[in-house]
Amino acid sequence: MHKEASKFNGKTVKIKASATHPQVPDFAGSEYRVEDWWDVLGQGSWMDCDGNMACIIYAMRVADNKLPLDNEVLYGKIGCFGHLVHISEIEGE
Repeated sequence: MHKEASKFNGKTVKIKASATHPQVPDFAGSEYRVEDWWDVLGQGSWMDCDGNMACIIYAMRVADNKLPLDNEVLYGKIGCFGHLVHISEIEGE
């Protein structure tokens, strides 16, 4: 797990055009305000977050978007709603 903050911590980045989200129709290309790595925020691995809706939705997105099964996962917001995003879904990464 991560010992340091993400280089995107506190920054607004753009979601890649190829990314999809079952609840956010305009997810691709969205501005995403990164708070930090999910695990650095004290949440542990997204794979161990029983009942957490952000983790459950992210797990569905992992399958739909063929994302890696690792902990390179950021937490941030699009508008006022929090989402988990894999680092590979950030434009420029």
